[in-house]
Amino acid sequence: MSKTNPQVDAYFKSLKHWRDELEELRAIALDRDLTEELKWRSPCYTVEGKNVAILGGFKEFCTISFFKGALLKDHKGLLDKPGKNSRAARLIRFTSVGEIVRLRPAIEACLREAIAAERAGLKVEVDQGAALELPAELVARFDESPALRTAFEALTPGRQRGYAMHFAAAKQSKTRTARIEKYEPRILQGKGFHDCTCGLTKSRPAATALTTR
Repeated sequence: MSKTNPQVDAYFKSLKHWRDELEELRAIALDRDLTEELKWRSPCYTVEGKNVAILGGFKEFCTISFFKGALLKDHKGLLDKPGKNSRAARLIRFTSVGEIVRLRPAIEACLREAIAAERAGLKVEVDQGAALELPAELVARFDESPALRTAFEALTPGRQRGYAMHFAAAKQSKTRTARIEKYEPRILQGKGFHDCTCGLTKSRPAATALTTR
């Protein structure tokens, strides 16, 4: 079994919900000899420095997510997309320890496949030609601001998709509109959703982004 990470130990001590379930998932991951780290405020399991799986606790369930889950065979039909636009990641939801214990062989099989995929350097093939679905609120804003439409269309396909996914992820129209208004200046600057604007780093939009998932 792999060694536990002190930062993750502290994470579990602070948990108010799903502690037993996530501890069970943690034990399964550690049995696979993965390295335990704390990333994006969650227990993350890596092999040779590459992300394999991450645990998460939500209001109605807890999860184990596989970064390249689209590559897994999923014979039991357990893996779901985190969102409708998810391409690589897949997750399994749980609501009890008993459920995790019952599905342990399937979870272990997924971990073995995920580890093998990382060690082999496999990548999820993405259809770059797939049509990009834009939220209606963004299309409406384009009609109001041709300059925004021009700037958006000048972005790389990956940057366009990043914005579209972020805007569409909001459940309410007013939230989608608020997100569009917030990021409009960045789009007009030709910046992507994760591009730096603070001048200190090239990897994230600002230091505060490092604290959000």
